[in-house]
Amino acid sequence: MTALGTAWSAVGGDAALLPRASTVVREGALDARLPVRELARACVGACALAAAELGARRAGRSEVPRVRLDDGAIATAFVSERHLLVDGRAPVWFAPLSKFWRTADGWVRTHANYPHHRAGLLAGLGMTQDDPEAVGAVLAERSSHEVEQAVYAAGGLAVALRTPREWAAHEQALAVARRPLVEHERFGTARARALPPLDGTPLLPAAGVRVLDLTRVIAGPVATRTLALLGADVLRLDTPLLPELLDQHTDTGFGKRSASLDLAADRRTFEELLATADVVVTGYRPGALDRFGLSARALAERRPGLIVAELSAWGAYGPWSGRRGFDSLVQVATGIAATEGSAEQPGALPAQALDHGTGYLLAAAVLRALTERADQGDGRCVRLALARTARWLTDGIEPGPRGDVAYETPDAWLGERDSALGRLRYALSPVSFEDGPRDWPRGPGVWGADPARWD
Repeated sequence: MTALGTAWSAVGGDAALLPRASTVVREGALDARLPVRELARACVGACALAAAELGARRAGRSEVPRVRLDDGAIATAFVSERHLLVDGRAPVWFAPLSKFWRTADGWVRTHANYPHHRAGLLAGLGMTQDDPEAVGAVLAERSSHEVEQAVYAAGGLAVALRTPREWAAHEQALAVARRPLVEHERFGTARARALPPLDGTPLLPAAGVRVLDLTRVIAGPVATRTLALLGADVLRLDTPLLPELLDQHTDTGFGKRSASLDLAADRRTFEELLATADVVVTGYRPGALDRFGLSARALAERRPGLIVAELSAWGAYGPWSGRRGFDSLVQVATGIAATEGSAEQPGALPAQALDHGTGYLLAAAVLRALTERADQGDGRCVRLALARTARWLTDGIEPGPRGDVAYETPDAWLGERDSALGRLRYALSPVSFEDGPRDWPRGPGVWGADPARWD
């Protein structure tokens, strides 16, 4: 089965629609030792097919619009954060303490972009100063696995470099391997509200769909950014108690509104939003939101017909289910970094492809769930994990032909616009189908500045 066939099957798609997708293969797009280009194309393709299918259904079309997958558009979008300019300024994406470090017996990668994660890293190392040279000296005297355990215990993030063979023998890898690429769960038989029919162009399959976005970083926000492109009313909710990386919010904030809401102090506002929501997307550690009554089943009980999409780094199972994680760390743990470099000198994928790929696949799963809900009426939950996407990349995709057309410059797939944040240059969405949208209806706004209510 092709990578696109696998992704489309994973979200429950009908194989008969696969011929509706065509591909422009470009040499030089997302070049890597692993088949990153094929993974990226498959995730975007599944999303575009799901959008076209839902759009055709709602518009009463007898034929699903054709989907066009261009490696140039996909490669550009998979590094959207690198193309972002805000008034000509290029953001810095990794903090000084977020990097590979040599240890006494190998390598470890840390993630300290957020202040609370930096504090956890330093606490785990028994340090108070965040001088990179001093941190490096401490790490050089300790083993990788000792650092991994100590830093995680202190609330920080550090992962020891593992080879593919070492990861395959790990309990978490074994737990991940037993799960499907996309998990599906149905909730009861309560009828959901019917979405109104569509007319006109562009064809917006998710028009009128209300999405509560409880995600951060890249993968979840990429999914909801895509739903916003397709017409959804996406309201991102962030706690005022945690800081946000504002440039990251800008890159993934297109088409959305952003509100600040303390779930512990203002449950009434959240319940009012939930009462008319169609979709809730969460991207926190499994179980982290349960104390607020935000588990998938609890949400579905209060809002019959709801679609819940859950995203995590390591999966909601196995010994690492409660751990925080990021794309860069999953690459290190699962053997990807060793494959792209070596055990002696680790490397990295040409993009944060686990984040972006999982994000588009998550959007695809939501769109397919909306289509299935229109047929069957009940709510459902879909679950994805970066570590499961990593397993698919390393052990489930065959490399394809290199292509006859070169990917030389991203210019054709970049846009510019004014916004509340200044003049933006940004990557356009790679999700493309006949009569579909080309760009978002609005740019990103100021983080947390919108009211916590539906448009």
